[in-house]
Amino acid sequence: MTNDLTKLLQDWPFVNGQLAVRLIEGEDGRDKLQIRLDLGLLQLEAQGRPDGSRPHGFESLLDYYEAKLEEHQIEGGDPEQFLLDEEACRTLREEASQFYHRYVALYVLEDLEGVLRDTSRNLRALDFMERHAGSDDDRESLAQFRPYLLMMRARALAGLAIRDKEPRAAILAIDEALERIREHFDEAGEPDLFEESNEARLLEGMKESLVPKLPVSPESELRDRLTKAIEHENYELAAILRDELRAMGGRPGA
Repeated sequence: MTNDLTKLLQDWPFVNGQLAVRLIEGEDGRDKLQIRLDLGLLQLEAQGRPDGSRPHGFESLLDYYEAKLEEHQIEGGDPEQFLLDEEACRTLREEASQFYHRYVALYVLEDLEGVLRDTSRNLRALDFMERHAGSDDDRESLAQFRPYLLMMRARALAGLAIRDKEPRAAILAIDEALERIREHFDEAGEPDLFEESNEARLLEGMKESLVPKLPVSPESELRDRLTKAIEHENYELAAILRDELRAMGGRPGA
């Protein structure tokens, strides 16, 4: 077996401006994600921590520090006094970056469940560091990524709802994310940035494309049928539709 990757890279050429991702089965039988880069490729585990390690025996460093916090509280410690030092914050940021690369790759593959899992996980890491980082710089170091995480999570939720033919649920997921993005900028003292946010604009565009797919209400459908019946001078059907509208409590209109 050779360690030279030349043949592998030749068989999967890099295309500038295109994020090329594929899912393979590793020699250990586990799924791996491969991302083609200009100078080679990046391989990630599809499950667990993307680099395949288990820090301190846990699935991730975040899980480890969450367990340490729980232990601290069981021993009677004040959770507000559980603080992460600079090194802990640095390694948590690096771990969050691994999950970022994976959820972007999963989105390309349309693995929306995986995107939802990893974006939710990184939001958890962001919240954890904001509560427990020992310095202001470390507390704020991941905050800038909150709008992007909320946007990607909403896209995954909306996509899953669309697959289930639930456009209303998709719009609700988008509206919730937009509200949380707005709150982020409000809390940062920069409310005007919400309107300029690329994340908010993308979600608004996605929402606009979904509105025409919303099912009409039974009353609206009856009104449309009534209008068409009158246009076609089908007055017998129009009378029946008027009666149905009255029974629903609506005004027959024309």
